[in-house]
Amino acid sequence: MADEAVAERAAEPASHDPQKPQGSRSPEAPPRGGERGGDRGDEQAQGEAEAHDGPEAGDDEAAERAKERERAADRIKDLTRDPLAEEDGEDGPTDLAAAARARRAGRKLLTSGRDFTSFDRSRIGHAHIGDINVSLDARRSGVAMRGGPVPEEELRRLRRAHVEPAGYVRLRRALESRRLLVLGGAPGTGRTCTALALLDEVTRDGAGDGGRVRRFDPHQGEGVRGLVGEVNGREGGEGGEGGERRGTGYLLELALDRPGTLPPDEMDLDQLASTLAEGDAYAVVVVSVGSAANPLLAGRYGMVCPPAPSRELVTVRLRERLEEARDHEALERAARIAEDPEVIEAVGLDDLRPAEAELLASLLAEHLLGSLTREELLAGCRGIAAVQAHEWFAGVDRALAAAPSSGDGRTPVRSATAALFHPVAFRIALAVLGGGSHSAVSAAAHLLTWELSVQSDPDSTPSRPLFCDDPKSDRALSRARSDDGAIDVAGAEVTGQLIFYRGSALPAAVLAEIWDRHFPVRAPVVRWLRLLADDPRPQVSVRAAVAAGELSVRDFEYGFGELVRPLAEASSARRRVFAATALDQVAGHASHRKAVRKVVDDWSRYGTASLRWTAAMTLGHGRAADSVDAALDALARIGVRDQGRQLAVASLNVVRLLTLPEGATVLRRLGQWAEHRREEYQDLALVTIVRLATTGVDEVLDDEPGTPLGDRGDWPLLLALAVTRPELTGTLADLLWTALNTARSRDVAFDALEALLRSASRGERGERGEGSERGEDREGREGGDRMRPGLAALLPALTSDEHDRQQLEWLLRRMMRDQDRPLTTEQASALWRLAVPVRQRRSDEEESHG
Repeated sequence: MADEAVAERAAEPASHDPQKPQGSRSPEAPPRGGERGGDRGDEQAQGEAEAHDGPEAGDDEAAERAKERERAADRIKDLTRDPLAEEDGEDGPTDLAAAARARRAGRKLLTSGRDFTSFDRSRIGHAHIGDINVSLDARRSGVAMRGGPVPEEELRRLRRAHVEPAGYVRLRRALESRRLLVLGGAPGTGRTCTALALLDEVTRDGAGDGGRVRRFDPHQGEGVRGLVGEVNGREGGEGGEGGERRGTGYLLELALDRPGTLPPDEMDLDQLASTLAEGDAYAVVVVSVGSAANPLLAGRYGMVCPPAPSRELVTVRLRERLEEARDHEALERAARIAEDPEVIEAVGLDDLRPAEAELLASLLAEHLLGSLTREELLAGCRGIAAVQAHEWFAGVDRALAAAPSSGDGRTPVRSATAALFHPVAFRIALAVLGGGSHSAVSAAAHLLTWELSVQSDPDSTPSRPLFCDDPKSDRALSRARSDDGAIDVAGAEVTGQLIFYRGSALPAAVLAEIWDRHFPVRAPVVRWLRLLADDPRPQVSVRAAVAAGELSVRDFEYGFGELVRPLAEASSARRRVFAATALDQVAGHASHRKAVRKVVDDWSRYGTASLRWTAAMTLGHGRAADSVDAALDALARIGVRDQGRQLAVASLNVVRLLTLPEGATVLRRLGQWAEHRREEYQDLALVTIVRLATTGVDEVLDDEPGTPLGDRGDWPLLLALAVTRPELTGTLADLLWTALNTARSRDVAFDALEALLRSASRGERGERGEGSERGEDREGREGGDRMRPGLAALLPALTSDEHDRQQLEWLLRRMMRDQDRPLTTEQASALWRLAVPVRQRRSDEEESHG
């Protein structure tokens, strides 16, 4: 058969086609196949019935058989639809690829080997490891700090160890010219040390005996107004005391995030600056970045304090420690250890704050001096993120317990509760949804803020200002960063702003902190996660499911009872997928794998329809059964029960198992099902084969790009397996042949084969007409060219005899006559050459001429 024979005959009417395959009654009906895995002699049985019962009885029985075959074909077609779209209608869209990507991202975010790491607060919180005793609590500043002079010894140590942040000179010049500086920064970033360093520099020639740098306790007065009185009192003291206080520097730390606390207005700041100028004094007011501090930082006295560079911080602290030990040659060795990938991974923070740098330097120094083993060093490094999480959440609502009374003296007043909880909620949302869009994290944080506020004060309706959010402050207070990246929207990728923690250790540390140390917060978090389970965006619902699995690992009894089991029985497919994803995440931990497998096995045998559906989705991940054979047994049990009511979801998860190394086992079982005497097993095999041909790699793959399958995410799974697993090609072709030559699956199987052929011909010249040279068309051509090896491996095995080639010829002719997307002559010829090797084509031509 010549290469262009298909194209030449396609232009002729079907009724006048001399080469039309025998048994093909119209261009819409493919040639009938033999009995190999197919109809089991349906037409032969029909003829015998007609001969036995006479013409009329034969006609009636034939009509009934035709109706039965039509019903069976419709059933197979229904079963090959997406089982996850059932709640949105039969054609409701679901994005399995986006869900798979979200699941991989969530697992990568939370799988850091530290989920079972427990930290003793009394030991790690103050970094008491060996002879190291370094306080890490950022909460020691602000309202917890007592007023009074700063000792000269502390100032000398500060001068020796302080690392100037970027823009330090600009901060000093602003303080010198204005006398007053409002310095904003996140707690723990070294803002207080920078403020003291600035005051130390500008007051070098100032007061002496009474302390030239003084802390002002905000409890002594009304914040800035109290400081004005303090300065006036110092300067107007009896006996000329004011003269001795000239040149004093004052440090005031304001806690504006406490309920009922109002920031000072510009007039108060102007009055303080004037008072300071009269007394030749200086003051730095330290505030936390946030919506309450934004007006202050945007005013004439406000400036943001950038964090000090981590590398320099560690180097300075190391030099201090090793100089004390008189080991001057160890600094270079310590620097090499600090750059060790295992140490960096254990720390899990992109940048270190001053106290954290001091702790890391102490750990490295003690390790070099032999006081700590490497295991103890790594354990101490892992504790740094845990301490940060503890500081974020410990005592957040302590101020609410001592709320002021209302006018009647009986009803407590809790103002700004939502504003108090929003930073906390944002950190939790970022731990769950990190790597997703900033808008998704912010929306989830507001939902959680409501739940936390209601849980804390059920008698009051939480209120929150609508125009006070500040993304920059949210990132600063949560050690987060943003970056542009791809976001899945309605099955397409668009560029948007993504948000991440500045460190891989923080998500797991945050979840461990809230779940293990703050039991009352579990109830609102569970309600919040259930809300996220209903979100139609996979980047939200699937990531939340992964986080729910990690939380369940920490307390399986609670997580299973409150999150997994209720959602596994839900009527919504989306909620059941959430439960299945969470269960699989639990199964990823060896300590809980046996329990998960017992649960899934029980559900597959004795569970309700919803539980069996959830069990099937869990089995598809490959970790909820003792082996692939056991998973296939359970999926078959689910699929054939109740006349195949859940055959669709079972077939989907059989396909997902094909991405595992045991793919040959799955194909062998499909062959056995196809030859089974029960029709339900045959249908399970046929539906799975068709679904395999219509499923993309990125819809079912767990691997990251870089693996043979992962690099072919845009390929149909059938073609990708044929290329990456050539030993499976023959079996894949045999199974597809079975579906193509079985009456009830023939139509959907040919549609699936057509989709495969079009995937490799996509973007060829003529596919899009005049616009074929546009960038997107060139991209499509490249994609089609990449997939051609898959068809080159599969089609020759699928068209091994003349009858198979006739079926392919019929399909190509049908595609060429498609009114919406006609296949060109060039495309059809190229596909024919892929299917029929040169040697075979020559043999066919010789037979036709002979």
